Amino acid sequence: MSDDAAPDAPTDLIDRLRLIEEQPLDARADAYAAVHDELAQRLASAPTDSSAASRP
Repeated sequence: MSDDAAPDAPTDLIDRLRLIEEQPLDARADAYAAVHDELAQRLASAPTDSSAASRP
């Protein structure tokens, strides 16, 4: 996964998850952990919109 927000990013994620599902269980667990870490890192580094939090 790249850090840019490409229009096909959801498709790339779905393809990646399909590949993970084809792996043996122990490899799947490691691959899902890697996806989780990448997504958490992207979420943590995303800009925040503090004005949205104060809206009713």
